[in-house]
Amino acid sequence: MSKDYKDYKNNLQKRLNLKNVNAIPTIESVIINMGIGSIVTRKWHKDFEEFEKNLAKITWQKPRIVKAKKSISNFKLREWMPVMLQSTLRGNRALDFIERLYKLILPRIRDFSWLNKRSFDSQANLTIGIKNYSIFPELWLDDVTIPMWIWITIVTSTNDKEKSIALLEELGFVFK
Repeated sequence: MSKDYKDYKNNLQKRLNLKNVNAIPTIESVIINMGIGSIVTRKWHKDFEEFEKNLAKITWQKPRIVKAKKSISNFKLREWMPVMLQSTLRGNRALDFIERLYKLILPRIRDFSWLNKRSFDSQANLTIGIKNYSIFPELWLDDVTIPMWIWITIVTSTNDKEKSIALLEELGFVFK
């Protein structure tokens, strides 16, 4: 964890004019998702170990496999087929991943015009979608055979969108 994070709470408390230390919004977790349902249903590609290894390199931990709860015939999806890989980061790992996200990964995206304030959900959590996960510095070009979407959700401890924006700006994110 870098030196920048050590006093972001003090700066955020002054910026939001909060008197109670416990009212300062914090990062609870970072959730990284990769949908593999379309890969699994293809007849020519039944093995998704490559995606599991790559997501483990990105997040420093083994992702869990989320399986379908219902069968959907239009999507050739059967019950208990794997549809998503998910990894949840908490604590220092989450803060380190956020630092890598805004310093290394987001600037690598082609035609990236910073984050939109409309990307927050009703609980003031930010979700970022990245079209090709090969932009992560941990992966070599040979590691990625099929480009896949990856979704990153930053979960905050507040339900107020303005406080969440202030927290992420204090951590280094830039919004339009």
